[in-house]
Parts: sequence; C-alpha cells; structure tokens
Amino acid sequence: MNEQLRIGVIGCGYWGPNLIRNFVEIPESNLVAIVDLQDDQLERMQSRFPQIQYAIKDYSELFSLNLDGVVIATPPHTHFALAAECIQKGLGVLIEKPITLDSDDAEELVRLAKEHNQVLMVGHTFEYNPAVRMLKTMIDNGDLGDIYYVDAVRASLGLFQTQANVLWDLAPHDISILRHILGSDPVNVSARGSACVQEGIEDITYTTLTFPGNILAHIRTSWLDPLKTRRVTVVGSKKMVVYDDVESQEKIKVYDKSVTAIRRTDTFGEFHFAYHYGNVVSPYIHFEEPLRLQCKHFLHCIREGETPLTDGVNGMNVVQVLEAATISLKNNGQVVDIKPKQSTIYTNGNGKAVVTA
Repeated sequence: MNEQLRIGVIGCGYWGPNLIRNFVEIPESNLVAIVDLQDDQLERMQSRFPQIQYAIKDYSELFSLNLDGVVIATPPHTHFALAAECIQKGLGVLIEKPITLDSDDAEELVRLAKEHNQVLMVGHTFEYNPAVRMLKTMIDNGDLGDIYYVDAVRASLGLFQTQANVLWDLAPHDISILRHILGSDPVNVSARGSACVQEGIEDITYTTLTFPGNILAHIRTSWLDPLKTRRVTVVGSKKMVVYDDVESQEKIKVYDKSVTAIRRTDTFGEFHFAYHYGNVVSPYIHFEEPLRLQCKHFLHCIREGETPLTDGVNGMNVVQVLEAATISLKNNGQVVDIKPKQSTIYTNGNGKAVVTA
C-alpha cells in the first residue's frame, strides 16, 4: 500500500506544469515521464524537476515504462485518441477539461474504461475546491432554503484561443460547478454570444440553464473584460451566498437576507413584502489547493479501483451541455433540450449517493 504509483504526463504547455508540480510533490506519486512535442518545454520541466527520469516526444514510449496512470494535458482535439490508446494499454487516465469535443467520443471513452477496468477521470478541478464543497453542503442541508437561481461569472482579459470559443474554454468550469452543487443535470439551455476580436470565435457568451425544479442558472463567460472575475452567487428563499474564487481569504460569504410576499387581503394581486436583513458571515474554510486534491483523488481511485467524483460520465454530460449550448448559440439563443446519455452519481453534503438521469 505504501508503494508509489508510476505516473506519466502528456503535455507540458499551459496547464501541464501545474499538474507536473503536483505529481512530483505528492508522496504517493512517482512522476516517471513527461511528454511534449517541444524540446524547450521538456528542457524547462526537467531543469525544474530533475527527478523526472524520462522527457520524451513520442507518447507511445510511455507504454514500455510500466506506468499505472497517465495525465493528458494537451489541446482538447487530441484528447480522444490519446485517452483511448492509453486506456487500451491498461492505464488509468486523467484528462483535462473538456474530456473531448464530442459527446459520442466521450461515451466511447466511458465504454473503453469499463471494458478494460480502468479509471477514467476528467479535470473538473472546481469540484475539488473546498469552497465549492462547502457551498454544496449548505445547499444539500437546506441552509439556503429553496434555491431560486444561480448566477456565475467567469471573465478576464484573455487568454484568447484560436481553435475554440470562450464557451468551450471557460464554461466547462461553471457547468461542472452548477451540476455539482445542484446535484442534477440541466434540462435545457439557451446561449447567445458575440465575436468581437476574432471573426467566428465568440469571446463573450451569455448562457442560461434550466435545472429540475425550474431553477435558473446564468453563466457569463468573457475573454474581453477589464476585471478578472470568478464568482458564483446562489440565491435561496432563506439565505444568499456569494462564492468568489478571486478572494484570497473570504471565498464564501453568507448573506442572511430574504424577502417574502404576503397577501394583505383576499383581493387578487394585493401583496406586501417582508424583508429580512441579517448578518453577513464568512465561514472558515480549511483550504488546500484544489488541483492537489484532484491529483490525490486520481491516485486514490487507481489504487483502490474506485470511480472518481469527476468520472467519464461527468465529463461526457458536461460536453453534452456544451454541444446543446453551441446549437443554441448558432440559432440566436434558441432553447435546446438536454438529455444526458447516461446517469450521473452525485454525492450530497451528507455523503449520500444521488443518481440522476
């Protein structure tokens, strides 16, 4: 049980170095090899982490190194082919988001992982964020009352992409957060956007999701904003919560505020409103780097043969939402229904498994 798991990382570009750092530093991991097509990327990583034994350009060389798992941090269009081959070679796979660019491809990866009895996990890092987990626990425990709506904003100036729009680049984070905290998949989506800088590639999108119970959730994503914003607001019948990931200390603020409509007379439509104003509380959160928790979870699932929190089905269902949103985006905000290909197993704040279709 104390033996280190042998891991390889494919991709040393934008996000790869963060994954490499974590797997080098986690005691249960032995990062054996890194792969990248660029010599300078490999040299930079080996200079920073000289304990890495192999720095190679051909990922197929990984298959002779007796690895336990592989992490794929390459451009999304390469995810399917790489992951499929790694799974078939008997390796557990962690793929950065989105799992694929096509939900049919994602479903095939799910099938392959099941057939070969291998771990398939997607890097929806925010589901491992202690602040997001606290927010989910509050919702599951009924602390906020009935959930009315959720508003999410993920915006900054850049980084502009050339092969994907801002919806596919940034929205997977918030879609995964929403599915996680609400414990269900959305039933439909509507999206509108604009390509301001590059023709045909939207750099600002507004996406509205409807969840079971008629809960509305809105996501604004932008590469073209003067402020870096990473915020989720949840409004309930009892309380309201703001999760601000940019905040260094008070990432969760609970507002003891609510409003109730009370009928004054029996005459139709005559109401008065009772407003409640209480304290604003920022609860203590024992914080650990979400990416570190995600990497540890990957190792645990390989060692114990468990299904990851963010498994292949999770990744596939997020891609289905993105596909439906893309159809809506191309049709001026048309509402598009979503029917997940497979059910997802959620765990509520009390640790109880909840299966949704």
